[in-house]
Amino acid sequence: MTRISIPLTAEDAKAAPREFALLKQLKSNSDGTVDAQAFKDLVKKYGSSSATVDGDKLSFEEAAKLLSKTGSTQFPGEGNAIAYAAQDATGHLAPFRFTRRPVGELDIKIKITHCGICHSDLHQIRNDWKNSTFPMVPGHEIVGIVTEVGSGVTGWKAGDRAGIGCFTRACRDCKQCHKNTDQYCAKMVFTYNGQDWGEENHATQGGYSDSYVIDNRYALHVPENLPLDAAAPLLCAGITVWSPMMHYGINKPGMKLGVVGLGGLGHMAVKFGKALGMEVTVISTSPHKEKEAREHLGADNFIVSRDEAQMAKAVRTLDGIIDTVSAKHDISQLLPLLDVDGTLVLLGVPPEPHTFHTGSVLFSRLCIGGSLIGGIKETQEMLDLCGEKNITCDVEVIDVDYVNKAMERLEKNDVHYRFSIDMLNSLLEPAA
Repeated sequence: MTRISIPLTAEDAKAAPREFALLKQLKSNSDGTVDAQAFKDLVKKYGSSSATVDGDKLSFEEAAKLLSKTGSTQFPGEGNAIAYAAQDATGHLAPFRFTRRPVGELDIKIKITHCGICHSDLHQIRNDWKNSTFPMVPGHEIVGIVTEVGSGVTGWKAGDRAGIGCFTRACRDCKQCHKNTDQYCAKMVFTYNGQDWGEENHATQGGYSDSYVIDNRYALHVPENLPLDAAAPLLCAGITVWSPMMHYGINKPGMKLGVVGLGGLGHMAVKFGKALGMEVTVISTSPHKEKEAREHLGADNFIVSRDEAQMAKAVRTLDGIIDTVSAKHDISQLLPLLDVDGTLVLLGVPPEPHTFHTGSVLFSRLCIGGSLIGGIKETQEMLDLCGEKNITCDVEVIDVDYVNKAMERLEKNDVHYRFSIDMLNSLLEPAA
């Protein structure tokens, strides 16, 4: 037995969304069969370790039973969704139950398979930016499988791979929405810690949860060839560097790109730069990152920013710099590295304002710019390129009950390069 037939229907998605989402991640042939060993491995990881797989044909009910799994965690509260949430500015995440809205005419419902952990999640749950509302379910790097589709939706069906980024609604009628820069819409609604102005009028809750209901026009199609765990952070870490590269024109073959900071955003900037045919230079305070930058990510050059000789040698060698660092640092050191008409794009938000020498800007006609995530159209274009070039984030996959430890490690920059939470293996309700 090398292949197994397991027919799936839209009704199956509603009946057992977790098991349906697991099965939809298996690659199937045109005849609907899946690799027998891949299915056995799936059962071993996500179902009963003692289950045995017999025969070359299973009904969905039989396959779902093999994949069925319950947890021991109790989720206090009321509602149709389970999650991990922060209740106050201590930032401690704990089991939580709340209500997702019903699937409306233009909505789709996504069974979340994975959610990336962004550094902004840490700031939000601790109220570092003084705009947090509690209880808060963080998470805006969301991927999963569509399990329900509204009556007015076209272009989506049960079983499709979907992603959700940093926002879930915009007005669709303003200048920015018409320009496909809906991330700058004044009525843009954040995926979590936002206030939805729509009919339901409630606080948004994010992806550290089992499901999400979203207007289908703000969901993204995730290419079939990308593993979902490593694709999740593309919805923030990926688009946050992709958007400014496109907007400022730092994206042409042969151009010389500098990347400051080799973390979640920085490693994606290197990958995109190389995929676009650019010469990429990583600029870091950490000499030990050179081997990783060159051998794993493919960077062409590496500069230790504390080495004055290396910095002096690199003067006027770069067409653009993507600065991802959120800690305090001196951007006046970076400006001389830019050639005439070069651009420095700031993506991090340090606790103190930047200062720089105006002469560095004047005498080379430099541009200092910023950027905020990306619009829906642009994010889909990025995902399509990632599918074409097989680009994903480097992730460490964790269970949801590890999130508090992950936040501690994130604060220490002890992650390579992004955490991705496996929801289907860990966010489980106890048996009834």
